[in-house]
Amino acid sequence: MAGIKRLKFCINNEWIESSTAKYMPVMNPSLGVQIAEAPCCTQREVDAAVAAAAAAFPAWAETPVPQRIQLMFRFKVLLDQHLDELTTLLATEMGKVLAEAKGDVLKAIEVVECACATHYLMQGDTCMNVALGYDTVSYREPLGVFVGIAPYNFPAMIPMGWMLPFCITTGNTFVLKAASMVPQTSSRMLELLIEAGLPKGVVNLVTCSRVEADSLLTNPLVKGITFVGSTSVGLHIYQAAASAGKRVQALCEAKNHALVMDDCVLERSVAGIINSTYGCAGQRCMALPVICVQESIADEFVALLKKKAMELKLGPAYLSDSQLGPMVSSAQKESVVAAITRGVDEGARLILDGRKVTVPGYENGYFVGPTIFDNVLPQHSVGNDEIFGPVTSIKRVRDFEEGLAVMNANRFANGSCIYTTSGRHAREFARRSHGGMVGINVGIPVPYSIFPFTGHKDSFFGDLHAMGKDGVAFFTETKAVTSVWFTEEDSRKAVSTWDGTLTRG
Repeated sequence: MAGIKRLKFCINNEWIESSTAKYMPVMNPSLGVQIAEAPCCTQREVDAAVAAAAAAFPAWAETPVPQRIQLMFRFKVLLDQHLDELTTLLATEMGKVLAEAKGDVLKAIEVVECACATHYLMQGDTCMNVALGYDTVSYREPLGVFVGIAPYNFPAMIPMGWMLPFCITTGNTFVLKAASMVPQTSSRMLELLIEAGLPKGVVNLVTCSRVEADSLLTNPLVKGITFVGSTSVGLHIYQAAASAGKRVQALCEAKNHALVMDDCVLERSVAGIINSTYGCAGQRCMALPVICVQESIADEFVALLKKKAMELKLGPAYLSDSQLGPMVSSAQKESVVAAITRGVDEGARLILDGRKVTVPGYENGYFVGPTIFDNVLPQHSVGNDEIFGPVTSIKRVRDFEEGLAVMNANRFANGSCIYTTSGRHAREFARRSHGGMVGINVGIPVPYSIFPFTGHKDSFFGDLHAMGKDGVAFFTETKAVTSVWFTEEDSRKAVSTWDGTLTRG
């Protein structure tokens, strides 16, 4: 165990060593060796994090919005200054290659920038003379303590971007349940937030097991839960927390499809699909694992896709020339390999097999190479279920209508995209696709952070999405105030003429 760093949790801006006897391994997936251990915080420690956030809420909620967003301005400067450090840390513990790890941090910074406009996004509405002499104004107020339950695949963007900035700039306080496999990135970013002037208790961080995390769903001090992860866990969180009267947004699994038409720009389309499918080794909910290809160009498309996929250089995440990094853990590698084997057993045609790749010098890393199935049919699990690895399923379709029908038949609807030069097909696709985020010749249609991340169907539970105006609305509640002003003489007249009925005006 020499050289393995023992991590701490954070309450009231203090990093505390847990009293737990149970620690969870943090690995370097490029090497397959342990580099740290995260505490499985006790129930008392998790409850203390919530209590600290609740105690900090009244003063933070009373802090004027412009002062709250000044914290984000200072935080953004520090994130920029430490970008390279955060990039390397993220690549080391999660396995994303450097370019992708930097993109993860930059997307977190993007939301921090957007949260600097919270004073504008929190504005309410007014209407004078809604009835004779009566005016109504509405405004948004924070609710209290929110809990973020983060996944492993975006250690910067999701907890410190989607979850934290709008939560605290709107006046709430926050408890982050960081992913135990990749807690160091979020912890380092929280250190920078504290350096930026974070008041004590406004943000707290724990790592724990599902048992302690479940307690957060019913803790009476918690007002809302924001979650990213699997659909089964997301549904459990949505049901349990909502039944306890809490707000919930649960962003869940995906099986995004692309429709490639025979009028597409083929080289450009394949390049976009390679990036979106194999980026982050497929471990992202906006990956593009299923391609519906028009039959007239299917052979040419598949040949080019295979050629480009085979050119990708596998390597450790933290080397600059690596293009495809490892899975986050040995368990995730085993899960992806099992899914590929299942696809073969079910009869899908395997034309590129990434199960037995090795990277010289990194033989113990959790690598899976690019994998392509052709002639994937509706009964094949590889084309229906989320694999979360570098696996592509090709579904051949006759035309636009069949392709759209195949895509919309899937139970997930996070994103979808079409590659075409036809304006009519592009318009019809955007209008009729079930995907919550639609790309027209764009393989990863994640919108800029002033827009919400809008998954549909079994990819999302809740009604207010992460980021954008939805994000601000999720973390606030609306109060409407109606007022009328009158003199004492007006009051006497009103009493003397009242006939016992209420009329407009």
